[in-house]
Amino acid sequence: MNSKTKILLVGTGAIGGYYGSKLSQSGAEISTLCRSDYSTVKEKGISVTSIHGDLHMTPAHVIKDAAEYPDIPDFIIIATKVLPDINIPEIIQKAVHPHTALVLLQNGIDIETPVLKAFPKNEIISGLAFICVTRTAPGVIDHQDYGRLVIGTYPSGITDKVKLLHSLFTSAGVSCEIDQDIIAARWKKLVWNAPFNPISVLAGGADTKAMLESKPTLNLVQHVMEEVLILAKATGHPLPEEIVKKNIDDTLVMTPYKTSMLNDYESRRPMEVEAILGNAVRIAHEHRISVPHIESLYGILSLADTGNTKKHT
Repeated sequence: MNSKTKILLVGTGAIGGYYGSKLSQSGAEISTLCRSDYSTVKEKGISVTSIHGDLHMTPAHVIKDAAEYPDIPDFIIIATKVLPDINIPEIIQKAVHPHTALVLLQNGIDIETPVLKAFPKNEIISGLAFICVTRTAPGVIDHQDYGRLVIGTYPSGITDKVKLLHSLFTSAGVSCEIDQDIIAARWKKLVWNAPFNPISVLAGGADTKAMLESKPTLNLVQHVMEEVLILAKATGHPLPEEIVKKNIDDTLVMTPYKTSMLNDYESRRPMEVEAILGNAVRIAHEHRISVPHIESLYGILSLADTGNTKKHT
């Protein structure tokens, strides 16, 4: 069955390039829809240097437009950044078949809604990557640490498609878990992302070690995490209170790490401000909940993002 599984990968950056290359080891047929990396991937494929062993993938098809995909995909894996100017439903529409499961391997909270509205009859699988990985050049990926995935049917449950995708990842050596409450899993990841990603940028390029060694910054990290827990509970996905201490303790022993948002900022790329903070603020407003620390980070980071991308253009 694996050898016949057809996957269209949308986005060949750090996340897509790494996990797409791993899936190619499972026997699945991987094709890629690329933007800036198109010429390189078409000519040379994708090369990954990894702590688990280097690998190279030559996609079955490399396309610029979904209409060029010649098959019916079992899965379309979306691994782009979650940005306002990336219209995922529009990008994938011409390749979506009633049989196709749509996999969102992306950051943020409440990111599934636009895809669900556009394709209400298709199965949606939400996925979270816990990995230190960067794209160092077109078609070139550097995997430094971790690599665990959590996937699940959106909004909840476990389906045959999820089980198949899980088996593909695990057969390729990827640590992959299925979570029946994938929304709770997204909130759980936001506990880390909501403070560390924005603060790394606003603190002038601080890595994880520097952020936690500063008492005022550590206090801010804790307050933001506590506000995420309040929002998760309000939406029906409560998380244990000890998750705050666990996230901080785990980060303290982690190799000092520059967040993905900081890498985007320093490279003059748009940041995932809305997916990580903006959506959380909107959910807080809907539930009439005060989240002053998250709102403060959102306001300042939005301005930093606008100024940073203006410099680039």
